[in-house]
Amino acid sequence: MKKANIKPEQVVGVGIDFTSCTVLPILKDGTPLCFLEKFKSDPHAYVKLWKHHAAQPEADELNRIAAERGESFLTRYGGKISSEWLFPKLWQIYKEAPEVYNYMDCFIEACDWIVFQLTGKMVRSACPAGYKAIWSKTDGYPSKEFFRSLDPGLENVVEEKLIGEIRPVGTMAGEITASAAKMTGLCEGTAVSVGHLDAAGALVGAGINKAGIMLAVMGTSTCHMLLAEKEYEVPGICGYVVDGMNPGFIGYEAGQSCVCDHFQWVIDNCVPGEYLERAKSEGKNIHLYLCEKAAQKAPGESGLIALDWWNGNRSVLVDGKLSGVLLGCTLQTQPEDIYRALIEVTAFGTRKIIETFINHNVPIDSLVITGGIAKKISSLCRFMLMSLIWI
Repeated sequence: MKKANIKPEQVVGVGIDFTSCTVLPILKDGTPLCFLEKFKSDPHAYVKLWKHHAAQPEADELNRIAAERGESFLTRYGGKISSEWLFPKLWQIYKEAPEVYNYMDCFIEACDWIVFQLTGKMVRSACPAGYKAIWSKTDGYPSKEFFRSLDPGLENVVEEKLIGEIRPVGTMAGEITASAAKMTGLCEGTAVSVGHLDAAGALVGAGINKAGIMLAVMGTSTCHMLLAEKEYEVPGICGYVVDGMNPGFIGYEAGQSCVCDHFQWVIDNCVPGEYLERAKSEGKNIHLYLCEKAAQKAPGESGLIALDWWNGNRSVLVDGKLSGVLLGCTLQTQPEDIYRALIEVTAFGTRKIIETFINHNVPIDSLVITGGIAKKISSLCRFMLMSLIWI
């Protein structure tokens, strides 16, 4: 507010978005278990970031059992539930840290937790519930029978660990409490909306309010968001949710688990000091410097072939165990060659996702790119678009 030069009374509403599925175990009053002395050394008492993939065995088992039972919810998630999603993470806690599981009153998305801190009300957003917690507007959560088939102790997991009313995005969750007003400087009573996922919120911010426009939110990972007017079964996507992104539409999500992270890996591990010094002397970000050097070479000139699975594959294989590939290095390989190979394979991954949607009758008329990379390294985005066309 200080930077915007506005007064608290000018703020009419607050909206929270957060990377997802980022979840944490809490008590009924909102206290995270990691704040408690008895759990401060237990990793399972802390926040599990979306990119936490250690629950892949639980995801594999959940998918196997769901397929054997013919659970209809699998079709909404492209045939597989990701290890990044809520229930594999919660099941992992149940198995590996039963004391944490039993002690927690609630397992909650970070966006919902912040809304709870601001309003004092336990309100869950239909957006993360739909995309990450196997909930739907028509069917709710999976049945008790399904959870019992995973483990008898999970039969009542929804009632016991997912407390809180689910409300649609774009609606009000509550108002800024006196304590939240003191913490934030906002006025007590200011409206607070139901939480949103960061990429889904970006779709609204980009002004996308009709079907057929894919939004690629490029950052640490890339989320591919798309509105449609009908339900389509698309293998390997992250899911689709009615009213999940924009009311009145079915919102589809897919993604790549590693984008900026593998570009940063090149910077941290493959760039000599002289490159950093040259970039600094030219007043350039090292990413921009590498982009410019990579642009001097023709597509495929370096002979390198890559796969962008450096943090597993989100779409369309849905497997966090997969690893990246860089093939064809020689003593002549330069850092910009590796950087370019990763740009090209990022474009390839995006193209694979787009083609999967189109091949299953979901219309895509145009592509919009936004996010941290689009803002900070626009040349990388242009390069990726050129690679997208080239491949």
